[in-house]
Amino acid sequence: MKKIILLGSVFASFLSYSQTFNDNFDSYTAGQNLGPQSSGAWTTWSNAPGGTEDVLVSNADAASAPNSLHFASTSQTGGPTDLMRHFGVLNTGQFSMEFNIKVGTGKAGYFNLQKTATPGTAYALDAFFRDNGTLVFNQQPNFSANYPVNTWFNFRLDINFNINKWEVFIDNVSVGYFSNEINQVEGIDIFPVDNDTPYDADYYIDDFSTTITPYTLTTLNAGVTYTSYSGGTVAGNSVPPIFKIRNLGTSAITSFDIVANYNGTNANQSFTGLNMASLAEQSFTLNSNITLIAGANPLTITVSNVNGAGPDGDANDNVGTAIIDPIVPAAGKMVITEEATGTWCGWCVRGAVYMGWMKYKYNNYWTGIAVHNGDPMVVTDYDAAMGALISGFPTALVDRGAGLDPSEMEGEILTRLQVVPKAVLTNGATWDAVSRTLNVSVSANFSANATNSYKIACALSEDSVTGTSSGYDQHNYYSSQSQNLDLIDVNGVNYKNLPSTIPAAQMVFDHVARAIAPSFNGTNLCLPATINSGETHIINFSFTLPSTWDENKIDVVSMLIDPQGKIDNGGRATIAEAIANGYVAGCNAGIQGITLEQVDDVFQIAPNPATTSTTITIQLTDESNVMLKVLDMSGKEVASRNYGVINGASTVDINTSIFQAGIYIVELTVNDQKLTKRLIIK
Repeated sequence: MKKIILLGSVFASFLSYSQTFNDNFDSYTAGQNLGPQSSGAWTTWSNAPGGTEDVLVSNADAASAPNSLHFASTSQTGGPTDLMRHFGVLNTGQFSMEFNIKVGTGKAGYFNLQKTATPGTAYALDAFFRDNGTLVFNQQPNFSANYPVNTWFNFRLDINFNINKWEVFIDNVSVGYFSNEINQVEGIDIFPVDNDTPYDADYYIDDFSTTITPYTLTTLNAGVTYTSYSGGTVAGNSVPPIFKIRNLGTSAITSFDIVANYNGTNANQSFTGLNMASLAEQSFTLNSNITLIAGANPLTITVSNVNGAGPDGDANDNVGTAIIDPIVPAAGKMVITEEATGTWCGWCVRGAVYMGWMKYKYNNYWTGIAVHNGDPMVVTDYDAAMGALISGFPTALVDRGAGLDPSEMEGEILTRLQVVPKAVLTNGATWDAVSRTLNVSVSANFSANATNSYKIACALSEDSVTGTSSGYDQHNYYSSQSQNLDLIDVNGVNYKNLPSTIPAAQMVFDHVARAIAPSFNGTNLCLPATINSGETHIINFSFTLPSTWDENKIDVVSMLIDPQGKIDNGGRATIAEAIANGYVAGCNAGIQGITLEQVDDVFQIAPNPATTSTTITIQLTDESNVMLKVLDMSGKEVASRNYGVINGASTVDINTSIFQAGIYIVELTVNDQKLTKRLIIK
């Protein structure tokens, strides 16, 4: 049965007519596609009802017999079923959507809400009924609710667009609400996909209904449509409140007053000189910060005195509230993210952007190290060790846990921040500007018993790294010339608006790995077999920094590595901060010699990619022993040449036509130090 009913509304300020749609699928023929039977009520992602994306009406199970819709897929990418219903663009008034759903034991369900009539333009909500019995939304990382598994239950979403309140109900009981940064919907997409292994989506939907209650604009009305803050979700962070105001009246808004309340304290600010047209929405940031406290506490934004006229036409939308429940980090905790990246990797700009956001949000509790591959910033030993732990680029290792896409690392960072470490690390240093010798002391103050199965390592990273050679050109798959996807960094730069190859002159690289000592896995030679709580153990490192490195941009990063190879805790200090901490003499891990300049100054490969041949050019300023090898991606040597002792420039031509198409590693060994670059053969 399917029907649309117009009902007179009795809601204050919602003086238009409600539009109701119901479909229990019982009037359709089971075993046939839904779209052609629905008289246009249902279509598919590609607007091809009756095709492979359409769903079959099922009579195998139903909340109200005999029929329902059955969605199932075991593909990692989901589908091919991809059912849609369009509502028309909704961004004012009220909207309610509900359906009965049954998710099988160990199975998963999914739907999303689209912002516009063109699918894929923007997702307002991604809803996952996960196989562990929890409901989560991609856009709301702090929201989670339980649902009954293998049982029919009612799901309902009530949205008040005027105040941006999205409330979720399970069997008519509210399980929470939130504000959505995309406060608009146009349609629902029901797509069987499971984002957890095994990829097994299997669920039924029945008794689908929606109610749309339009809103009649008053003459002058400002509504608070979004309340949040800018910064990391950590107790103790000082962050500015942010909010959105929408003109829900017919007259332009030129000014208003704001009161922000958090933890019993009010902050007041007037905003003037505006020109917000009817239905325009604008984001604002308060000029007063709030300090996040432990516990779930409301941040309330109240708008008043619109255009200096006192009360506006609708008081129901003047207040926006967000519940802030920050995490409390463990004492002395520092989480480390090592990111595998490279300028040749067009997707790796995503890693740089998300590393920047993590620094902005969690700088006091987090540090990042960008481990480059196949470009002038490579540190060979660091890159090789990372390569054994990742399956592609970019990949983020949070405390050397499982490899993650950089866009997914924030949740793991917050989880790791709450894990109490075995020891707190403090970095001290001395610096000789003439010899450019950096001596580092890492003091590990243990708060729990341990053994020498724990190890300590020390890395150097550098911010604001630039270069002039083509190796510093950053490939960018987010360019409008290719994917046309938004990727916005902390400075508001959208990589969609940058070229597909960003010239070196426009690139500044942060978090760049410069050294890892004494190795990726660290050393336990300076730790006793048994370590008691309360003991402090000190290890010393020494580095010689090339003149091309800016000591004012260097971070000293220490790591305590547990017996499983994970990072238990980290420590970070600039050289100046480490000097202020004081150098403490202890067990010496040895001198870490860093003598070669940038990789691209030593050897280059052109053309790359190659078809029939390529030329490798080697440029040295001192006599050196040189060995060249070409390896396939399995590590098998496919070509080599021992140059012996050489100085100056030398070239070698390689006949690439004898190799299969693919990616190869060119490994250059100069006086026992390995440098690598990627060679692509088409």
